[in-house]
Amino acid sequence: MGSDRAHSENMQQSSRFVATWLVGGVVLGLSVLGLKFALPKKKKRPIRVYMDGCFDMMHYGHCNALRQARALGDQLVVGVVSDAEIIANKGPPVTPLHERMIMVGAVKWVDEVISDAPYAITEDFMRKLFDEYNIDYIIHGDDPCLLPDGTDAYALAKKVGRYKQIKRTEGVSSTDIVGRMLLCVRERSSVDSPSHASLQRQFSHGHSQKSEDGGAGSGTRVSHFLPTSRRIVQFSNSKGAGPGARIVYIDGAFDLFHAGHVEILRLARGLGDFLLVGIHTDQTVSANRGGHRPIMNLHERSLSVLACRYADEVIIGAPWEVSKDMITTFNISLVVHGTVAEDNDFQKEKGNPYDVPISMGIFKILDSPLDISTSTIIRRIVSNHEAYQKRNEKKAASERRYYEGKSYVSGD
Repeated sequence: MGSDRAHSENMQQSSRFVATWLVGGVVLGLSVLGLKFALPKKKKRPIRVYMDGCFDMMHYGHCNALRQARALGDQLVVGVVSDAEIIANKGPPVTPLHERMIMVGAVKWVDEVISDAPYAITEDFMRKLFDEYNIDYIIHGDDPCLLPDGTDAYALAKKVGRYKQIKRTEGVSSTDIVGRMLLCVRERSSVDSPSHASLQRQFSHGHSQKSEDGGAGSGTRVSHFLPTSRRIVQFSNSKGAGPGARIVYIDGAFDLFHAGHVEILRLARGLGDFLLVGIHTDQTVSANRGGHRPIMNLHERSLSVLACRYADEVIIGAPWEVSKDMITTFNISLVVHGTVAEDNDFQKEKGNPYDVPISMGIFKILDSPLDISTSTIIRRIVSNHEAYQKRNEKKAASERRYYEGKSYVSGD
């Protein structure tokens, strides 16, 4: 009998122990689970990528390179090479550093800009990028970037395994654009020549390569840029104007897209919720500015504007006159025009393209922040013709050697 009672008591003690252990385990588990949800999740550090360049005569090819670079990380830091470094390695830049900084900073895929970046990635600068700017990878295109001694400017980054490469965008380069302008000047001086053909026809429609007479064996490469719907979508913004949005409209040629264009778009965007930019056709530009213009064709100009963070949408091939129907169709609240433009005589002529918005009281003249026009850029080229010609010849020769035997597709 006593043994049965003892056995029963032991069983009861064992049951209580097991129950206590189970309850404790559940409580502990719930506590840990609650603590897990209570503690903030550690945020994953964004991948930061770096790309540098001269970004001289900035064009849609530069913008596409920056778009590709940004796609390789979460944040894109861009280094803009100093004027002194460009002069030492390539020759005089067409656009000074402060204008190039404005241009790069306005590209919608750029998160941060570093001024006065070195032309070559030195060990000290690379360490600064890694330690101070938290850069994970250094990006460059698959086109050559050689120092005067023939060495690779990105050799160190490749050596440490922190280098990534993107595809070069086919169809344009700064060398090509300078060549177009030099050809433009030559064309203007030979308008009466039987062999005269407009610059726009030569470059926009893919005629065979034309060499510049008198050059040291160099030729101006013809642009064969053919826009695709995919490229336009890649550059476009995904969102349209929301209901009740104040839509501001500005139009123009936007040829050789420059810092003056960027600044007037910035001001225009600040006057509303959505900026609609009209890009005039090649024929319209030629009719109003001469047969030697535009330097860049309609689709090249459209991509440059689309890459700008201040432009929400563009009309590719906008009409010269802003009509009542157009204002109604796009729900335009305000039409603006800058004080620095190459067609500012429109107010003195019959058939003012802004007659309708003026009559509706929705037209405004904006003071342009920078006194720069497309003609300003062309004058810079002309004033230092020989230096740019030599720079072109040097770069063209380097590119020919590098690309010999290669074929290109447009960068993704």
